[in-house]
Amino acid sequence: MKYPFSYIVKLQFLGFRFSGWQKQTNAKTLHDMVDKTLSFVFEDVNYKTIGVGRTDAKVSANTYYVQMFTDKLVDEVFFINSLNSNFSPDFRAISIQSVDRGFNIINSPKIKEYHYYFSFGDKNHPFAAPFIINIDEDIDIDAMMKGAKLFVGEHYFHKYCTKPSENTIFKRVIDSCEIVENDILTANFFPKKSYVFKVRGKGFLRYQIRLMMATLFEVGKGNLDLQFIETSLKEDNDRKYMRNNAPSSGLQLYDIELEL
Repeated sequence: MKYPFSYIVKLQFLGFRFSGWQKQTNAKTLHDMVDKTLSFVFEDVNYKTIGVGRTDAKVSANTYYVQMFTDKLVDEVFFINSLNSNFSPDFRAISIQSVDRGFNIINSPKIKEYHYYFSFGDKNHPFAAPFIINIDEDIDIDAMMKGAKLFVGEHYFHKYCTKPSENTIFKRVIDSCEIVENDILTANFFPKKSYVFKVRGKGFLRYQIRLMMATLFEVGKGNLDLQFIETSLKEDNDRKYMRNNAPSSGLQLYDIELEL
């Protein structure tokens, strides 16, 4: 079917009870929920949606974009109000913008910023589980902060990717990478002190952020050193991906700069 109209819809969602963005058989996914909600918004409009990218199970997004194709012109104000009225509490629609029919959200240049929230020491309040991961021992946060900075720049990320295809490009550039005290995501049931691992770049590999975070946790525990990270990023690394993967619920797609 030809869809003459194209829009970019900006969303936020809590991914804790979903199996990621991509539609799957016998699993509750974010894409399924968006399309199901649109079926209540549109009475006589045919539509098709494409997400800006996949997310892992339980991963949330402060910023996410969906390209929506329709066969009829959309009243943008009514659409946002209706979408939010029909969305479950896990979702919120922020805006809608008309774009050229030839725009492709998958191929469009974009910069993504991911955040990973964590604490260590005493066990967190259960209410914090959808947002922040706890390491139940003392860790060397200063070593982890130094380790995070080693990821900045152009490196080879063979060890920070699972199930690559034959065409996967492992040479990637990370624009910024740091661990800082968390003052972004807060609640009265959060621990008194928590941290956020911030990573920003144009493209990331499958599980890359979570594998990087898991490696930094091992540095904090004293099981790996900074030299290990430096070696792992060289072109002649052993190309065996890291086995430890940080839990997904601490990860948040914080921001996307989308070139419209």
